[in-house]
Amino acid sequence: MKKALIISLSLIVLIILSIAIYWNLPIEITRKSDIKFGNELINSIEEYKKTNQKLPENNDWQTLEKLGLKKDESANPIYTSDKNGNFELVYIDGFNGPYLLWNSQERKWTIDFPEIFSN
Repeated sequence: MKKALIISLSLIVLIILSIAIYWNLPIEITRKSDIKFGNELINSIEEYKKTNQKLPENNDWQTLEKLGLKKDESANPIYTSDKNGNFELVYIDGFNGPYLLWNSQERKWTIDFPEIFSN
């Protein structure tokens, strides 16, 4: 009985430690595949901007799909741009943020709230 209690408590402590360690890992590790795909999208969007001297429109799904976004896929980030030539990619994971976010002004992946909102 005592041995089973020690094993159970050890397992609970191990699970709690594992969760705490995972939460404190850098986003480059925990969200590696999302960031990799996002970086490919960023390169495509910036190439489009160089070629066309403007960003794709927020709702121009024909262009956005050519760049790699898919309209009805929840695993994709949400693309938003503003009138000043800035854009964001946001991975929405649930109802409340913060979210995995890339902003063209800061030019880095962060866990934050979106700053650009589509009209």
